[in-house]
Amino acid sequence: MQLDSGGKGTLVPIAILIDGKFYDASAYKADPIPMALESGTVYEAEQSGDSQGLFTINGALHSKSPGSAHPWLGTGTYLPHGAEAPKTMHKAEDVPVGVDNSGDEPPRLKKRDASKPAATPDSSSTSAPGGSGSPDKSGSKVPASSQPASGSPAGSSSGQETPKPANSPVPDKPADASAKQPAPAAQTSPGQASPSQPAPSQTTPAQTSPAETSTSPSSEGSYYRPTLRRGKPTQPVPEDEDNTASKKSGKTDTQASATAASAGPLQMVAAISDAAGPDPQSYKFFWKSGEEEERRNQMLALAGDEVRAYAAALVRNQIPARPVTPKAAAGRKVPPKAAQPVFENIQFRGFDVWLTNQPVLILSAEAHVPGAAGAAAAAEPYSVMLVARTDIYGNLSKLYSGVTDRFHLDVTPRLELIDVVDADGDGRGELLFRETSDAGSGYLIYRATADKLWKMFDSLNAE
Repeated sequence: MQLDSGGKGTLVPIAILIDGKFYDASAYKADPIPMALESGTVYEAEQSGDSQGLFTINGALHSKSPGSAHPWLGTGTYLPHGAEAPKTMHKAEDVPVGVDNSGDEPPRLKKRDASKPAATPDSSSTSAPGGSGSPDKSGSKVPASSQPASGSPAGSSSGQETPKPANSPVPDKPADASAKQPAPAAQTSPGQASPSQPAPSQTTPAQTSPAETSTSPSSEGSYYRPTLRRGKPTQPVPEDEDNTASKKSGKTDTQASATAASAGPLQMVAAISDAAGPDPQSYKFFWKSGEEEERRNQMLALAGDEVRAYAAALVRNQIPARPVTPKAAAGRKVPPKAAQPVFENIQFRGFDVWLTNQPVLILSAEAHVPGAAGAAAAAEPYSVMLVARTDIYGNLSKLYSGVTDRFHLDVTPRLELIDVVDADGDGRGELLFRETSDAGSGYLIYRATADKLWKMFDSLNAE
């Protein structure tokens, strides 16, 4: 599990144990997502065998990039021990935004008030002479002639329009059909424009601009209210700010999430999901006073011998540009003493993986060897990983030694210790490493035996 400085984590599937055999968790039953990243799976984060918290899978991210170090990532919620779960959860709204559900009455469609000026083609067409009447609040129909036309003056030449008799029948037709019917000759005054020929101040629906036919969400006061448009859209639909920013950066949601997860310093924590497995137990080794510093100096001395041997092998295998002509030596000279390597970024840890109070010591560092003049390869920084244990006499016994540089990762990969974890549920601790080789980046699980490290899983060569 990768934890950032803010406490948010992502899960990297490494290995899954099925019938006593390890498989690659990022590819096992990946239809459509791996079995290890199914939603709702709970992982227990551990540090040196001690439980630290629970991580619950909510989703999975997949990267299709061929050079991606982690093709699958699990997203979710990490809850450390001692932290309280959030009490307020996200709930669905009972009533959609903009809908008033104060009563149990069915929704009713309402028209705009006739006293207000019409702003859309629909309202102008319904107020044309000869159309159907609009219902008032009491439910009765009002003749359309009593409503002023949108394109005509406020009154006729006498100042008021002659109303129709009350007993004259009012045709009950749809509003759209009423706009197409020609008005009677008695209702058209000489100074009035014919309804079939709109006045210059009027605009037809085809000439209506999108700004007039639609209302922006900001003017309505609700962000989530949809925008209604008439006809074919003349402008593209505005996009969200998050999608626009991601498109400008050229990253998809998966790549953006992976980039956000990889931003900042990350802490690698081992996590296990096993409902029937043993309870977590600590593999920490408690040092006596002064013992840790003594063992650390012994491991540095052993690592110095390994680095000098590796540097000498590189010098012997070099092919010089010009052959060196041997000169007749007047006398026998004592070979110069090898230079002591300089170590940086030293990390020293001890674990009681067998629960027998005999620690397994792990040292990782970067080494520089001051080389002789002309030996350019001797100045190359080396990556050192050394694993040893103590015998019954208190002496160090080497279990693994890996010294490499960036030009020889195909021979010896660079290892980085993540933590000790009970990978197979037998109660003993295994060592989890992250490896870097010329084939890419992967993960290794080693079991410490009496004389060497036995490889249990290699993600770069997994089935």
